[in-house]
Amino acid sequence: MQATTLITFLLLSAVVAFWIARQRSMDMGRSQGGLSILHSRPSYYGSLAAILATIPSLILFLLWQSFEGSLVNTLVMAQLPSTYTSGDTNPGLVYSQITNIANGLAKTDDPNLTNAARHYDQLMDLGLTLRTVVLVSVTLLGLTLGWRLARPKIKSRVYVEKVLQFFLLFCSSIAILTTAGIVLSVLFEAIRFFNMVPVTDFIFGTQWSPQIALRADQEGASGAFGAIPLFTGTLMISFIAMLIAAPVGLMSAIYLAEYASPRVRNIVKPVLEVLAGIPTVVYGFFAALTAAPLIRDIAHSVGLESASAESALAAGLIMGIMIIPFVSSLSDDVINAVPQALRDGSLGLGATRSETILNVVIPAALPGIVGGLLLAVSRAIGETMIVVMAAGLSANLTANPLESVTTVTVQIVTLLVGDQEFDSPKTLAAFALGLTLFVVTLVLNFVALRIVKKYREQYD
Repeated sequence: MQATTLITFLLLSAVVAFWIARQRSMDMGRSQGGLSILHSRPSYYGSLAAILATIPSLILFLLWQSFEGSLVNTLVMAQLPSTYTSGDTNPGLVYSQITNIANGLAKTDDPNLTNAARHYDQLMDLGLTLRTVVLVSVTLLGLTLGWRLARPKIKSRVYVEKVLQFFLLFCSSIAILTTAGIVLSVLFEAIRFFNMVPVTDFIFGTQWSPQIALRADQEGASGAFGAIPLFTGTLMISFIAMLIAAPVGLMSAIYLAEYASPRVRNIVKPVLEVLAGIPTVVYGFFAALTAAPLIRDIAHSVGLESASAESALAAGLIMGIMIIPFVSSLSDDVINAVPQALRDGSLGLGATRSETILNVVIPAALPGIVGGLLLAVSRAIGETMIVVMAAGLSANLTANPLESVTTVTVQIVTLLVGDQEFDSPKTLAAFALGLTLFVVTLVLNFVALRIVKKYREQYD
């Protein structure tokens, strides 16, 4: 039985188990004086039977799929002579050749490989048969047990809720472990980088040239990994973007929530949120073909000859337009969530609408507004495509927004493009940059929480 057929069988078994256990509990309840004699509702008895019929089999199926490949690999390679697994021979390539022969994708005259391919087919057929027998047996056993447990005194609701709690805990653990795995993997590679390049040179260095020379006498043979130009470029573009997105997004949210009529709101809000659905590469094309040349021509017309065709100003302006919906939509939702009684009380005391918005609504919605701004900052820091197309790849240490700059995320992509070996400072520098972004984001979140805790208004 193939995997898809087996999954279909498990789903059908769950439906059958639910129906027969539910029906059995209802029949037993009616025969003993009514459904009130049951400890739980009939649906809980059915759910318990469905869980017993499917969950153990599904766990066994996942374990089988996880370990079957490595077990078959070990058994097949153990049959081959040592010449196929020793010396300069790559066992992985040999095993791939065997599987290709077994699947009819390759041919060989080597009798050892032919026998190994035949052995591989036998093992796979045996494993398929054993898997089908074991999983069908476990499913039928669970279905029978669930049917027998459909009795009035069985606390099926308690068992089902415990299973659901364990499932929710499992999902939470996956999220936590995934986060921990990402952080540890980045941290491990970053430590390897800092063993090659001093931390002080990376954080306080002003030259970024990560290429590794081919000759010892070539200039910059050891590379330059000072990340200050990347940090300044990232901060400059993000700052320009927030100068556009924060006021425009917040003011548009205030207008839509407090001043616009329902008809205007129903038209303007979807149109504004369309900006969030435009791919970033489209913004990048617009910035590279329209915004950047326009900014350069305007700068040249007023005597600023140093303006480049690729500039931080062009990338920041277009990025600010792109993240306006993030600020606007979240701020609008938060402002609408402020109780209407607060507005009515302020207006009843004689305050104007603008005074009510400034002194009552905004303080009450401040946590959500700060959250929206943080999301926008994270979006700006993490953007890559617009920066590549509009700001360039030059790691310039400059405060002039009309010059070409680059960002941390762009350099991470650049360093990891192509066939790279993870034993050189050039490649490992990407992980150091990623760790730096993680720390900066963590600090920003901490500062934002402190600000919200200090200045937010609380209402009973």
